[in-house]
Amino acid sequence: MATPQELIKQAYAAFNARNIPAVLTTLHPRVRWSRAWEGDYATGHDEVQAYWQRQWQELDPHVEPTSISELRDGRLEVAVHQVVKDKQGKLVFEGPVKHLYTLQDGLLQQMDIEQV
Repeated sequence: MATPQELIKQAYAAFNARNIPAVLTTLHPRVRWSRAWEGDYATGHDEVQAYWQRQWQELDPHVEPTSISELRDGRLEVAVHQVVKDKQGKLVFEGPVKHLYTLQDGLLQQMDIEQV
């Protein structure tokens, strides 16, 4: 079983490669994924996949973790550098973002986003 840090790195690498099946192997079947682009959460693998597919039709995000730490409540705090471009290559956002993960059964069960 992967360590939480390895799981995070695997998930981001697969996301940046647009390899949805590989990302889903890191997510709990009942995952709750923050839909920052639309609001609320996508719940479960099918909703998360559909959300990303919609998002990638409009935007080209690239997210690199810069640090991973465990919070007192057991969640993982992942500082990331995020670059988001539109499909024409125009920069929409670049900067630091904080992702918070809850783990369950060795998988990512919930992801929340905090602006830095």
